[in-house]
Amino acid sequence: MAQIFIASAAISGALAVAFGAFGAHALKNRLDAHALGVFETAVQYHFFHSLALLAVGILALNYPHVNLLRSSGWLFLLGLLVFSGSLYLLSFSGLRWLGAITPLGGLAFIAGWGCLAAASWKLLP
Repeated sequence: MAQIFIASAAISGALAVAFGAFGAHALKNRLDAHALGVFETAVQYHFFHSLALLAVGILALNYPHVNLLRSSGWLFLLGLLVFSGSLYLLSFSGLRWLGAITPLGGLAFIAGWGCLAAASWKLLP
């Protein structure tokens, strides 16, 4: 489990940097201000939650028996796909209905942080 989360965090972090650079250089003249803002929000949450996923993976190395860590990691991955993924697609396509699924990714992020907080009670003596 820890290896999956750490590897996923590394790949996700690399993608976040690549997307951020792509947005800053290639999209400035292609997207309007609103779409560029949406893209930047996707990159920001993508990067923050890549780091959160890395933290979960590192914690899971020492506490593999804590199921709440596993839940937290999977929820962060789900949030990355649904929240950031839908915002990336929205910024390029302009399909407004994608904005309706973005909050589901946000809820996955919130639940992931909640699981991580609950796991802390099991990690500390």
